[in-house]
Amino acid sequence: MARKRKRSGPSPHGPNPEKVAKITQPKWTLPPYEIATTEQIQLLHDKSMQILEEGGIAFYDDESVRILEANHVKVVDQIAYFDRAQVMEWLAKAPSQFIWSGRNPEHNVVVGGDNVVFAPVAGPPFVRDMDRGRRDGSLADLQNFIKLSQLSPYLHSLGAETVVPSDIPIAYRHLETMYALLAYGDKPVMGIYHTGPISADAVKMAEIVHGAETLRQNHFLHGVVNVSSPRRLDDRMLGLLIEFARHNQIIDVTPFILSGAMGPVSILGTVAQLNAEALAGIVFTQMVNPGNPCIYGSFQAVLDLQSGAPVFGAPESQLALYLSAQLARMYNLPFRAAGAYASSKIIDAQGAYESVMSMYPSLLVRPNFILHAAGWLEGGLTAGYEKFVLDCELLGMYYRYLQNVSWDDDEWALDAIINEVPPGGHHLGSSHTMRHYRTAFYRANLFDYDSAEAWEARGSIDSMQRANTKYKQLLRQYEQPKLDTATDDALRDFIERRKLEL
Repeated sequence: MARKRKRSGPSPHGPNPEKVAKITQPKWTLPPYEIATTEQIQLLHDKSMQILEEGGIAFYDDESVRILEANHVKVVDQIAYFDRAQVMEWLAKAPSQFIWSGRNPEHNVVVGGDNVVFAPVAGPPFVRDMDRGRRDGSLADLQNFIKLSQLSPYLHSLGAETVVPSDIPIAYRHLETMYALLAYGDKPVMGIYHTGPISADAVKMAEIVHGAETLRQNHFLHGVVNVSSPRRLDDRMLGLLIEFARHNQIIDVTPFILSGAMGPVSILGTVAQLNAEALAGIVFTQMVNPGNPCIYGSFQAVLDLQSGAPVFGAPESQLALYLSAQLARMYNLPFRAAGAYASSKIIDAQGAYESVMSMYPSLLVRPNFILHAAGWLEGGLTAGYEKFVLDCELLGMYYRYLQNVSWDDDEWALDAIINEVPPGGHHLGSSHTMRHYRTAFYRANLFDYDSAEAWEARGSIDSMQRANTKYKQLLRQYEQPKLDTATDDALRDFIERRKLEL
């Protein structure tokens, strides 16, 4: 019979590092990874300007066309042609850094500069867990994911519609979703912003919570404007953009490109198109509200040309990411990078590899905002409970990675090296080790580091099973942040009145 290794010291799944020290917003302290020279990035910029000047960007919204023409942009058949000098003039008005505020000011985060913000998956219609498999999302699921986001020290935002609550009628689904974001957490929220009218309701509800003038002076909401690549902004996205920008809320312009379908199969052509589309949206936002906070977004995957399915974690996507990040830094704009994307339907080797291949390169480019950082499965169609908490485990590792190396005097441990530990000895019991043994290394609580014998003796529990136990434990521990009773009543009254109008 195999001899069991005796375990001493802390539990294999504790102590959790977030219990030892308060987790603050991470900052990027490593040099960004760059694959292009200054001359090559300038060439990419020039090609993008050529697309804007000669190919143009379609704006399928009459009000948007009027705004463009009022600012001397040439528009022909709803296609806007931007002059490069004009583009740079308007880009300069966008702030390089700003504060994204939460209901609790202690959770406010900085977007831009060397600051990094992680947010959960947004938009899946389905959910999956070990107990019930894949199913339609519900309001209860949405509330659960908001609670998990509130509890995770590594997620800095509650996001948007983490999962679609399909049990709520679509006419007023956005109202209940927005209420859940405001009521079940107090971190910064993105809000609900599928169309202009939906965005207007989100703004009204945010005004109930924060006050109209406070909302106007601060950035509480964050809308993602997906360019319908190639080179097209529709009335839904433009309606959202105008509504949020007129209230001074964050606009995240993110072209959605699957190379081979919405963009060319070449990396340079894809990035030049992506850059032109992103800049057009940001420039237009500045025309709506000069100085409005904007984020330069990059969502690029490749199309499997044999099956027609999107592929996440492809090497071409990472190369495109590096280039688009360099462009954003050249324009001095906050940059949104790729999250934990996976095509896999479940948490298997494919899902794990794809997520790491998508997310880790993002950490190399000095990202400022990463949406879909936890919970993404099935190309974004499914939010996974176990995937969510496992992704948060990785976020903890990434957080430690972003901290870089400390150059404090204590890091050298010279007293232990020279005076305490003799040649051939060990550092396990040194005073330096004993001072730091709980916090020296990040310990992934959902990973098992014991011997095979010890693991088998405890039932051969795998990471999926541990994650299933973990998310249920977190939901049991959740405590709802206090929301003023009068504010809560006002929100519910607004929702009920709007339901009658819709």
